[in-house]
Amino acid sequence: MVIMIYFSGFISAFINKHPTLQVLALSFLILIGFMLALEAFHYEIPKGYIYFALFFSMVVRNVKPSAP
Repeated sequence: MVIMIYFSGFISAFINKHPTLQVLALSFLILIGFMLALEAFHYEIPKGYIYFALFFSMVVRNVKPSAP
């Protein structure tokens, strides 16, 4: 936990420098939160769907020519 607190400042600075990553990071948090909420109601979502959505978002962000 101390390591996470230590690196949170660096990650926050990096995310703030790249606006497209701000949106991507927020969407990841919403996706994970939604998945955890559904699992709390005993509705299992295959992890492959979640991983593919995350991977696809990262690929689109890296392929997009106007990405800083």
